[in-house]
Amino acid sequence: MKFEKPLIPGHLIQRYKRFLADVELDDGTVITAHCANPGSMLGLKDQGTRVWLSKSDNPKRKLAYSWELSEFDNAMIGINTSHPNRIVEEAILEGRIAELAGYETLRREVKYGKNSRIDLLLQDEGKPDCYVEVKNVHLLREQGLAEFPDSVTKRGAKHLGELADMVKQGHRAVMLYLVQRTDADRFALASDIDPAYAEAFQQATNAGVEAIVYICAISHSEINLTHAIPFAKQPPAPG
Repeated sequence: MKFEKPLIPGHLIQRYKRFLADVELDDGTVITAHCANPGSMLGLKDQGTRVWLSKSDNPKRKLAYSWELSEFDNAMIGINTSHPNRIVEEAILEGRIAELAGYETLRREVKYGKNSRIDLLLQDEGKPDCYVEVKNVHLLREQGLAEFPDSVTKRGAKHLGELADMVKQGHRAVMLYLVQRTDADRFALASDIDPAYAEAFQQATNAGVEAIVYICAISHSEINLTHAIPFAKQPPAPG
């Protein structure tokens, strides 16, 4: 996924009200940017953090700038949660995700389950439909270990249950964790942050939901899915 224009560097002043961030650009201008990330952004919102912004020319937008990347200890981190579906879609169409290859059609945001929409639906004649849920991962508290989630996510647990329901109906269901960090080499669930999500994950995988983790290469010009990384550890079984 290429950025349409060169990103604009600055330093974070503060992130607040979940979707707003004040940033001082390198020329000294202070602007307010949209932060497309509903999570806690643990470890990524400290004052002075090096950040990179995109700027829209759309006059109808309330905020022209969007926070795209953070830079921390020589690592690049993608914080915009509106990008992962596009990144994964491009990778699937280019055959870079072996587990999701061989399907004729790909559709996005298809209604399913209980008033939900699946991120990606893969279909091919003679094969079960494949429901793919994508989650953005940017939490890192231990060197090399990416974790999800960074805050309690009842919605995420609900999605796992709905994926399990698809398996019960004879379909295929895949939970894909997309790590938008360049300093991770393994993945784990942050069960201490959200034990209910970890339990829902265990129940879903026991029901046949597949879980895969891919990491990205990130630069100031593009973000691309590159390769799979392993689970470092699984959450404890429920009960």
